[in-house]
Amino acid sequence: MESLIMTFNNISINDVARVGGKNASLGEMFNRLSGYGVTVPDGFAVTANAFWLFIDENSLRDQLKELMMNLDTNEYSNLAHTGKQARSLILSATMPQVLKEEILKAYKALCGDTYFEVAVRSSATAEDLPQASFAGQHESYLNIKGEENLLSAVQECFASLYTDRAIKYREDNKFEHTKVALSVGVQKMVRSDKACAGVGFTLEPESGFRDVIHLSGVWGLGENIVQGTVTPDEFFIFKPSLKLGKKAIIQKKLGEKAKTMVYGNNELNAQATINLETAPDKKEQFVLSDDEVMRIAKWALIIEDHYRKPMDIEWAKDGNSNELFIVQARPETVHAQKNSYLVKEYRLENKGELLAEGEAIGSKIAVGKARVLQSTKDADTLQAGEIVVTEITSPDWDPILKKAAAIITDKGGRTSHASIVARELGVPAVVGSSNATQNIRDGEIITVSCCEGKTGFVYRGKLNYKEIEHDFSDSKMPETTQPMLIVGDPENAFRLSFYPNDGVGLMRIEFIITHFVQVHPMALVKFNELKDEATKEKIEQLTHHYPDKEAYFVDKLAQGIATIAAAFYPKDVIVRMSDFKTNEYANLVGGAQFEPEEENPMLGFRGASRYYNDRYREGFRLECEAIKTVRNVMGLTNVKVMIPFCRTVEEGRQVIEVMKANGLNREMDPSLEIYVMAEIPSNVLLAEQFAEIFDGFSIGSNDLTQLTLGIDRDSAIVSGLFSEQNEAAKWMISTVIQKAKAAGRKIGLCGQAPSDFPEFAQFLVKQGINSISFNPDALLQGIRNIILAEEKQKIK
Repeated sequence: MESLIMTFNNISINDVARVGGKNASLGEMFNRLSGYGVTVPDGFAVTANAFWLFIDENSLRDQLKELMMNLDTNEYSNLAHTGKQARSLILSATMPQVLKEEILKAYKALCGDTYFEVAVRSSATAEDLPQASFAGQHESYLNIKGEENLLSAVQECFASLYTDRAIKYREDNKFEHTKVALSVGVQKMVRSDKACAGVGFTLEPESGFRDVIHLSGVWGLGENIVQGTVTPDEFFIFKPSLKLGKKAIIQKKLGEKAKTMVYGNNELNAQATINLETAPDKKEQFVLSDDEVMRIAKWALIIEDHYRKPMDIEWAKDGNSNELFIVQARPETVHAQKNSYLVKEYRLENKGELLAEGEAIGSKIAVGKARVLQSTKDADTLQAGEIVVTEITSPDWDPILKKAAAIITDKGGRTSHASIVARELGVPAVVGSSNATQNIRDGEIITVSCCEGKTGFVYRGKLNYKEIEHDFSDSKMPETTQPMLIVGDPENAFRLSFYPNDGVGLMRIEFIITHFVQVHPMALVKFNELKDEATKEKIEQLTHHYPDKEAYFVDKLAQGIATIAAAFYPKDVIVRMSDFKTNEYANLVGGAQFEPEEENPMLGFRGASRYYNDRYREGFRLECEAIKTVRNVMGLTNVKVMIPFCRTVEEGRQVIEVMKANGLNREMDPSLEIYVMAEIPSNVLLAEQFAEIFDGFSIGSNDLTQLTLGIDRDSAIVSGLFSEQNEAAKWMISTVIQKAKAAGRKIGLCGQAPSDFPEFAQFLVKQGINSISFNPDALLQGIRNIILAEEKQKIK
């Protein structure tokens, strides 16, 4: 007789047929990765052979086969009844004596003299195959202690092979019911109910970007993440920096973690759980320290390297010992099988009344009839192509969600059940909206938009949108002129990284400051001098996780820059230091107290002139701190710095000295490069002198044209005269390119004209420009124009 029990130290990934994917993976990691520091709780598997012994000793094989043959595979009208009958057959059967003895013998060997709690998990022989991985098809039982409880839990796992969702799952994936067996893993219990637990992906789960590890976590049992009951903490770790031993956490998001799942004090049912309100101080804490995040990320990287594919892992922290463990790892299946360079782009053509917003899953748009469902009992009301609106979903919803054109939930985050299913099905989802079920009327037509960044929106009515298909897998690129991107929003960075590009020629930090920081840096530096109490209160709310208010600005700005730099690493990302006008700075929280009122902010206190002026010098110090953090601490040395609106050579020298005093010193760090915007006539006329103090130029064609022609481009009366193709503007551009090249300095241009006008692209290529940067929606046309220009240049 083949083994009925296999201990983890005798299991490898080659044993999937005997112990299922879940147990095979646990055994593989326990044996092969412990030496690398990856900690997996010990345990044993009740094998598939044991399952068949149970089935055959009770003469269940033919009875189960007949039940499955009578299943209505068109409408699944008898699915619930069939599943219940199948489970009843297994639960009412008798555990063979030899199997009982083997299970209890292994339990005793695992525990020693005193039985402790174990986790009892189902592991079907086809559950975690790469081509299909709906999580949670079969049952798991936690906190099991004692012989009778263990035997009962094993039998419950056997029966869960015939949950309604598992039956439907096998039908959908063309698995024969009678050829799928269920192994059971019995593993030392990690008491995460007394600490925290979570999940991780060794890629970015929305875009499929491969160089990031995404971890999320909650207080208590990890079931709250899987069910989407709470919004978890999130951590993004950059793999290349992790490998270099740098502090590789490029982004952290504090979740509200409203509930903490723990075990109840039920002596008759020790696995019974209750969801407690999380203590206020715990809500304000991250569930993991930075060191713990780094440790789990390193383990995730080791696991991915071992399996040579992107992985989906589960981790847990034991509240008794404070140890971290990996409790599961399986192949990631959504992006691993998808060509990330085949991109379907969605664009809304108009916007309507906003009904709800939450986290966007995917990047698609869906229009359809809203179907508000209170529970799975309402499933019959959902028609194919309608949009499910509900509070929360669980694995029991899987057969229902197959019909949905989109999913909207009140609760949940990026790793919740609804999010996982939406990715599997390829439909958009908006999760964690908090109020969708209240604001959306059952039966009304709505538009679900997940194409506007990481926030998803639900609009009333049918909105018009465009679908554009791109295949970037074999994009032809220019030979000499680099096409680069203009980027400002970190939430789009990973998706944009798949576009054909040679890096980011202009990264605007104003978007990060406006949307993520929100506060004027001087209001943080001089917080105690603020006069307006309402402003102080607002800043306290925004910064209350930071004892040091300056650290708030540095941290938020650094995370935004790092996310974009990581997305395009190792290509250059040229970060322009802040270039708000005074009226724009004044609109930041606390800004009015620190900004002068100017008649013409466009030509006033902006750009380089601010950086060494006492009015803003300390604010610029914080910007420099953020750049230092990204480059030196996180290891993203592909970041270059650019100074905007530098009026004179002497001003340039002053800024360089201030940067040096703030730790951005090219003598100490030769890899640091500092560029200057060429957007003022003086930058062109004295380009040779600017080239002596800066490492490169970027032509700001809008400002340069405006100042060359003396035009306010915002004036409707004279704006018709504005054109980069005016001979005077072209002379300025041509001259600065030639001077930069003569000085051995790189020079690029940022602007719309090279994509709108092929002849302007030809002009730039002819002058020998090094790079041209485009907004994402203009990039492809811009590349075509550059290639055409290079071909014409060859002919000449």
